[in-house]
Amino acid sequence: MTELKIENGKIKNIKKSQVLALKEQVSCQKGQVVSKTLVQNNAVSVTLFAFDKDEEISTHESEGDAFVTCLDGVGKITIDGVEHILKEGESIVMPAKHPHAVYGR
Repeated sequence: MTELKIENGKIKNIKKSQVLALKEQVSCQKGQVVSKTLVQNNAVSVTLFAFDKDEEISTHESEGDAFVTCLDGVGKITIDGVEHILKEGESIVMPAKHPHAVYGR
């Protein structure tokens, strides 16, 4: 797992000026949720996650909105107790300060 470093407002440790397939940047591992942070600072955080089947990030709340895009497969997002099924290419916003969870199907 490689974390990008931001120095002087620039993203480090990733190839620039090249086409990037996000779903190829993090690999699913049996029985795990794997993450790779691309950007994290006071204004924004971008993290890729790969969920093995039946793995999850349990219900929690965040201080900021979270934008989720399903890059491959199918996932279940729960927001305020309501389930949403995301398929490849679909997105949803999990609003700040609302309980939400992410589950790999």
